[in-house]
Amino acid sequence: ACVMELASMLAVEPFSDHPGSVCPVIGAFLRAYNDGLPDDRRQDLFEYAARIVGSKSGRRVRRARARRCLTWFAGEIPGARRPSRLSLELAGFTLGSVGRAAARASRSSAETHGSVLRLLDELVAMGGPPAGRPSLDLERLAPAQRVLPKV
Repeated sequence: ACVMELASMLAVEPFSDHPGSVCPVIGAFLRAYNDGLPDDRRQDLFEYAARIVGSKSGRRVRRARARRCLTWFAGEIPGARRPSRLSLELAGFTLGSVGRAAARASRSSAETHGSVLRLLDELVAMGGPPAGRPSLDLERLAPAQRVLPKV
């Protein structure tokens, strides 16, 4: 879950794959997706570490993001079933279905990978403008914290 761990470092939070400033839905999706990807595609996710810092929103946005993940999965992944009405109602309360969808998507084609990146853009945008979100003030970081690890 190195994308999430990088997000925790950029947010100047304790090192974790569950940073507090990141939406739990986006986090669940990225942890599962990142873990199943081959190395060459995983590199595309690093820019999202900065973009998801401050994405944590209220319940309404969290549920909308989870529902979008489930409907995206049904429309993009061959053989995927349409989510049940109950799954859509519970979306955002239980994140297991989001993680399972992301894990399955990670085993799909490079074309699907491009669709995932567009989905991530959409999920981040669902939180609204970044006003009021913590900013990434690189100047306040110690010099050792400004250097990103090689992956």
